[in-house]
Amino acid sequence: MSDRLVVVTGAASGIGQATARAFAARGARVIGVDLADVDGYRADVSDAAQMEELAAAVLRDHGVPDVLVSNAGIGITGPFLATTAADWDRIVGVNLLGVVHGARVFAPAMAERGSGHIVNVASAAAFAPSRSLSAYGATKAAVVMFSESLRGELAAHGVGVTVICPGQVKTPITTSTRFVDLSTEDEAAARIRMGEQYRRALPPEKVAAAILRAVDKNPPMRSVGIDAKLAHGLWRTAPWLMRRVARNGPADRVGR
Repeated sequence: MSDRLVVVTGAASGIGQATARAFAARGARVIGVDLADVDGYRADVSDAAQMEELAAAVLRDHGVPDVLVSNAGIGITGPFLATTAADWDRIVGVNLLGVVHGARVFAPAMAERGSGHIVNVASAAAFAPSRSLSAYGATKAAVVMFSESLRGELAAHGVGVTVICPGQVKTPITTSTRFVDLSTEDEAAARIRMGEQYRRALPPEKVAAAILRAVDKNPPMRSVGIDAKLAHGLWRTAPWLMRRVARNGPADRVGR
């Protein structure tokens, strides 16, 4: 990775921060992007205009990225019947359109140069239906199919595309996830339960390592974590079982 230019969204914490550090440790020049304080650029990935301004600045000041890691994401959990239009707008804007905008503003330059790699971070929730994750799971499933389609298009231009689907990972998403249809008191209790669930979850460095391997090997998809691998395998071989879990499983879990 010596001197290769890497752009990472959602770089201020969690998987994004671990990924930025992992690339930097391999000698890459890393540009972090986040809404929070980050050594790089501040931008809302859901805002098309901000992403265009970001790309213009990166291309002007640093050149064409060798790697783009679209990692920024948010969580929403709760029943679909209580999820508002505003909730949908926000999660689709960040989790799906944020990935689309990243590819839209950087992929043309990569394609013109004839090299590069795009890594989109989705979630095991893309293939593990849950009664409480209709919005979150839908955005992550969309990222998977977008990535597969983008891979097919960009292959002819020498640009690889990989989608990463982690299971449960110890990240700040457990403290920032929005719980719909809960009182303040019940939301606090749900947050505590989620924190307990994630106490032994995968460290973000494991996902970062998988992202680096993906750039080296260019696989179409990688599930990260035993829970993610199991969910993916069951969705392919026993979807009826996954549908039963979706009806009867926990109501306040989130994918990553």
